[in-house]
Amino acid sequence: MLFALVTAQPSSGVAADGEAPPLLAFSARIAGDDARTRLVIAFDRKPDFSIHYVADPVRVVVDLPETSFGLKPESLDPRGLFNAIRYGGMGAGASRLVLSANGPTEITEAKVLPEEDGSGYRLVLDAERIDRARFEKLLSEQQWKGSARAVKADRPSAPPPKAGTFVIAVDAGHGGIDTGAIGGTSKIEEKRVTLDFARVLAETLNREAGVEAFLTRDRDEFLSLSQRVQIARQGNAHLFISLHADTLRQKDIRGATVYTISDRASDHLAAELAQRENLSDEIAGISIESEPPEVADILIDLTRRETQAFSVSLARSVVTSFEGQIKLINNPHRHAGFRVLQAPDVPSVLLELGFLSNKEDETLLLDPEWRKKVSGLIADAVRRYRQAAVANGG
Repeated sequence: MLFALVTAQPSSGVAADGEAPPLLAFSARIAGDDARTRLVIAFDRKPDFSIHYVADPVRVVVDLPETSFGLKPESLDPRGLFNAIRYGGMGAGASRLVLSANGPTEITEAKVLPEEDGSGYRLVLDAERIDRARFEKLLSEQQWKGSARAVKADRPSAPPPKAGTFVIAVDAGHGGIDTGAIGGTSKIEEKRVTLDFARVLAETLNREAGVEAFLTRDRDEFLSLSQRVQIARQGNAHLFISLHADTLRQKDIRGATVYTISDRASDHLAAELAQRENLSDEIAGISIESEPPEVADILIDLTRRETQAFSVSLARSVVTSFEGQIKLINNPHRHAGFRVLQAPDVPSVLLELGFLSNKEDETLLLDPEWRKKVSGLIADAVRRYRQAAVANGG
């Protein structure tokens, strides 16, 4: 599947603030077979780039400066050695191209050439199939460790909130190179839907007395799953709410669902959804091995029992708030092994607002009035959860 950003317009080469604007990738082509494949991307200016490799599954990662991708979606339909091609922002002024390969693959030649007519430059990548031993050698020799370029999670921890302030991290799922699901009718990207809703929800929560809500991402940028957990913890969050709007093969299924973490999925649908959501880092060319040690420990330990109990309490409060007000899926509180919910000390839920594969849900997800209504219901649920937690000494 190809994930593309909104088409960008050519730049003049100098931004209003004097800094260079993003590069513009304005055309691309790919050709080849299962032995050799060539990829060519045209840019308005000469691009710097670096190439890295990731295993299991095999991916070739091409890091670029910040780039606006004005490409026709069909121009990079995967073929030859590659079964998926994704591109997009990585935050911190960086972008990335991720080529998912059918097997061990090497970029044997990579060069930037000026266009003869002076219209820009083209990046030419020649890939060849290689044996596993050669690929393992490439992996062992490279210095790169598969980390994300986004640095937002490395910011200093926020100062402790004022006494009595209840802090909530609102997490807009996906972003940057990871577009998430695509609307069946509107073709809108899930990352846009979740960010639009997250902004409304944070505003609504911030109108509550004693509540302070912040966004894990406030623009179209990629954050790894571990970065989202870190940002919530660094922000001294008492709650973490991750927002999503997935697609399903069964287009008649619709309604909201609230998920909590568990090492065993409640049902087949929950298991499939968790598996897809957990692929976010893979889509961006990141391996689990590159995560910080504290997150690796979380993956082993899952969450503290007390934190998990509070997460379940929050989920039940949200379901109660939604009942009779908005459409809910059957058995609306479900659980599975969502990696984004693995903070050991922050009660966390993942809220599927609806399904972009269902026409009725898709229409509601794009409706500003519906977003306001649902945000108000979530705020009611948080208020009840908070009151119950305080009453129980939480």
